[in-house]
Amino acid sequence: MVEKNSVLDIFDKKILDALSVEGRVSVTELARRIGLSKSPTQARLRRLEETGVIRGYRALYDPIRLGRDHVAFVEVKLSDTRETALAAFNAAVMKVAEVEQCHLIAGAFDYLLKVRTSGMTGYRAVLAEKISTLPHVASTSTYVAMQAVKEEGLAPIAP
Repeated sequence: MVEKNSVLDIFDKKILDALSVEGRVSVTELARRIGLSKSPTQARLRRLEETGVIRGYRALYDPIRLGRDHVAFVEVKLSDTRETALAAFNAAVMKVAEVEQCHLIAGAFDYLLKVRTSGMTGYRAVLAEKISTLPHVASTSTYVAMQAVKEEGLAPIAP
């Protein structure tokens, strides 16, 4: 069983690397790629799913083709950082569809948000009407991305 802090073996890592590139690969093809037969590959895959190492599968869409090509990173400072204030902010930010990512930060500000919209006008509306009105927001600073150099997925798992 793969526990939270256990080490994955080389075959587990190969499975994860292959699925991170092509999540819809068949078990037969996955087995061929990692160098095992179908049954042990299927068992490993099931174990990785059951233990939560593989959390799920999803379709990746192209946000540019959907007209959401404006990306901004927003530093958020809160007026209150007690646990109840953090919990209120966390719950509220989850409801803002334009916020793709939200991270609690140790540093000069409290949260870093990745926000995706259709353009600057859309972003300004999201900032004014949604982000700035979230619980305990004291101030924000925006950084607009000019180009995504690396955006999707994680780096391959080292052997």
